[in-house]
Amino acid sequence: MNRKILVITGDGGESYESWYCVHRFREGGFEPRIAAPSKRRLHLVMHDFEPGWDTYVERPGYAMASDLTFDEVVIDEYEAVVCLGGRAPEYLRNDPRVLDIVRQFDRRQKWVFAICHGVQIPAAAGLLKGKQACCYEHVRIDVETTGAIFNPAQAVRDGRIVTGATWQSHPEFYRAVFACLGSQVPA
Repeated sequence: MNRKILVITGDGGESYESWYCVHRFREGGFEPRIAAPSKRRLHLVMHDFEPGWDTYVERPGYAMASDLTFDEVVIDEYEAVVCLGGRAPEYLRNDPRVLDIVRQFDRRQKWVFAICHGVQIPAAAGLLKGKQACCYEHVRIDVETTGAIFNPAQAVRDGRIVTGATWQSHPEFYRAVFACLGSQVPA
């Protein structure tokens, strides 16, 4: 594995999205590298829906160790960046290092992938203006406020940016991601 993919998350990141991402890229022959505010074991969460709740519920999920900090990211080592969902993007979108990372990927014509709440990061970085994007329904206002056009599809590609609605959109999202990377989707 030498084709590297940068994966951005942190405490409160969606556990299922994180592990699914890492496993899919490994299956596809890529080396996913987890970037977070600090290099340590991250506290990930699971979001699910229960009858009687107006919003999702949050529970502890499987943890994951980060491989490097945002300060250690060298853009030229990676083909793409993936911004994962969960609660992490809520605070990561305010980190100037994270915004600089995704802007550099965009400026260098590299792929920017984001799923669920992860779309808040490229939105905050100003990358979605005038582009179509999908995301978790309650992040739609973040997308539209930054000038993007909300698309209700499970996955949307607009130029070098691919967005996915939720973890339930993994099949559609990762088919689009692997197509962009010129790889066969792992069986």
